[in-house]
Amino acid sequence: MLVKASNRSEAGLFPDPLLQEAMTAFNRDLVEAGVRVMAKGLHPTREAVRFSFHQPNEEPDVTSGPFEPSADQLAGFILIDVASREEAIIWARRMPDPQGHGEGQIELRQVFE
Repeated sequence: MLVKASNRSEAGLFPDPLLQEAMTAFNRDLVEAGVRVMAKGLHPTREAVRFSFHQPNEEPDVTSGPFEPSADQLAGFILIDVASREEAIIWARRMPDPQGHGEGQIELRQVFE
């Protein structure tokens, strides 16, 4: 589950305490169910460096953040190991709005085995 960034997360603002509690409870449920592999939040892109490869066998262009638009960036991820796409969707639907304020967006992606 990829947690998309927002203007608030890119500004380095943490969610309010109630949302933090809800996210802690959600993560606890994932752990207790034995499906959470890893969960991490990411620093804002103002602290990031991007490497862009434009030509094969050539050095990449290196660009320092911040990167725009915020909604195209990642604020964090939760890696889960479940039996099916349907089960992953059920877990994703249970996640609280990760940004609060109606700004949250989660992208569910499968990893290659």
